[in-house]
Amino acid sequence: MGIYLNPGNDAFRMALNDDIYVDKSGLIEFVNDRIGKRNRFICVSRPRRFGKSMAAEMLAAYYGRNYASDDLFRNLAISKSNSYREHLNRHDVIVINTQKFLRKAGDPKNLGVYIETKVLAEVKKVYGDRIDVDETSLPDALDMIYATDESPDKGFVFIIDEWDCIFRVARDNTEAQKNYLDFLRDLFKDRVYVKVAYMTGILPIKKYGNHSALNDFDEFSMTMPGMFAEYAGFTEEEVQDLCHRYHKDFEEVKKELRQADYCS
Repeated sequence: MGIYLNPGNDAFRMALNDDIYVDKSGLIEFVNDRIGKRNRFICVSRPRRFGKSMAAEMLAAYYGRNYASDDLFRNLAISKSNSYREHLNRHDVIVINTQKFLRKAGDPKNLGVYIETKVLAEVKKVYGDRIDVDETSLPDALDMIYATDESPDKGFVFIIDEWDCIFRVARDNTEAQKNYLDFLRDLFKDRVYVKVAYMTGILPIKKYGNHSALNDFDEFSMTMPGMFAEYAGFTEEEVQDLCHRYHKDFEEVKKELRQADYCS
């Protein structure tokens, strides 16, 4: 297991072991259906505390190769899908938590370069024999790996959590934002090694300056959630089930939640 390349399933295992866990694995079937297609770019924008990071951890645990996750998923909804076995632990996964990278990058202008340097170093540890020794471009390195791979599962699944944090933390730093968008555009635009890309964020996608690095992404927001509505946060039916399980009064819980939303 790596840090960014196939980071393992421990994070999702801990979520699954929590006292309160609600099965959102049906999301995986939707993502499976987009693998290898032109509409393989997905962005989910929601406020905090809507389970975006846990969903990202779930996808990483499901797709990542070189570890076994069947024990985590065999009792969840996704196990009943026809595509369950087809993609379970069959793909190389690159996981990027942009917020963590931004904290370590120093100057926000260096965010893209810092991500590229750290992820490429890890990719070279696994695929160094397929990459030029002096290669400094992560997209070009991934192109080389893809071109020399004869496996039917070749390519990479990308999971990017908090993709938009630079627009919140460095909101007035247009140079930093441009550099970051240039990095994303080079990473994704017309790259056949992308099996599927799943991003989460708080801000909705828009055109930043003269850049349109994210125009390939289908966005599922609070106002236009599409089928993602049931996979972000808890549905009323799920809350009722939790109340029954933990002997809570549903109407009282609803009242408390309304008060919490009002106070926030």
